[in-house]
Amino acid sequence: MTTPCIICVAITGSVPTKADNPAVPITVTEQIESTQAAFEAGASICHAHVRNEDQTPSSDPERFARLKEGLETHCPGMIIQFSTGGRSGAGTERGGMLSLRPDMASLSVGSNNFPTRVYENPPDLITWLASEMAAHDIKPEIEAFDLSHIFQAAALHKAGQILTTPYVQFVMGVKNAMPADRRVFDFYVETFHRLFGTDAPWCAAGIGANQRVLNEWSIAAGGHARTGLEDNMRIDRTTLAPSNASLVNITAEICENHERPVATWQQAREILGLRKV
Repeated sequence: MTTPCIICVAITGSVPTKADNPAVPITVTEQIESTQAAFEAGASICHAHVRNEDQTPSSDPERFARLKEGLETHCPGMIIQFSTGGRSGAGTERGGMLSLRPDMASLSVGSNNFPTRVYENPPDLITWLASEMAAHDIKPEIEAFDLSHIFQAAALHKAGQILTTPYVQFVMGVKNAMPADRRVFDFYVETFHRLFGTDAPWCAAGIGANQRVLNEWSIAAGGHARTGLEDNMRIDRTTLAPSNASLVNITAEICENHERPVATWQQAREILGLRKV
């Protein structure tokens, strides 16, 4: 298989702290430095959250603006993807940074259980976030925590609320949500292809130890991969990951094992149909 594999690095997230792993980048400066190393290791998408000084999650547009400026300077051409996830704010606050026009933004199109809470994504908020992304020429990445979310992405696309073919990411291994189950994964892939066509790109993300598992499955099946300290802070049970770049290197090795080249940022932009830089 020769289709280049896009590697997305989820650098920080909303949950991990330096108490969990000192390598988790919290400040904007740390995030830029960590992303640059991951970019040089082969990541072509940066999935970004921002944090307050006390490490709590934030949706502060000013912090996102500084991060975007730094990434554009130090990682030229890299695809910048902002998170609109629910841990960072409430209601439309979650999309307050979309006017900054990142290349992509995450879009959760349905609710589900998380380890200790309900991840609420009501229809009116989904519609508003999708409309903001369309208005600012931002490609959504659909975060599918459940089979219904893939169908909801198709419905939004059919209704014209998502303007281009959705880029769907299967998220597996979140406690109380969809486990990392191979038969379910295969059905996700089959369903995605049935709804969007066999040439449409898709991605998978695994949480914790499932990160490597999902990357193996996805890369072998022709999909794209997500890695990074947001989802997984370890190389193995006893070893903390020293950096986001170290996790990108592991993913690149999986690509090599399956004879798939790692996509350059230029190839990733072409595969995803993103605007040129």
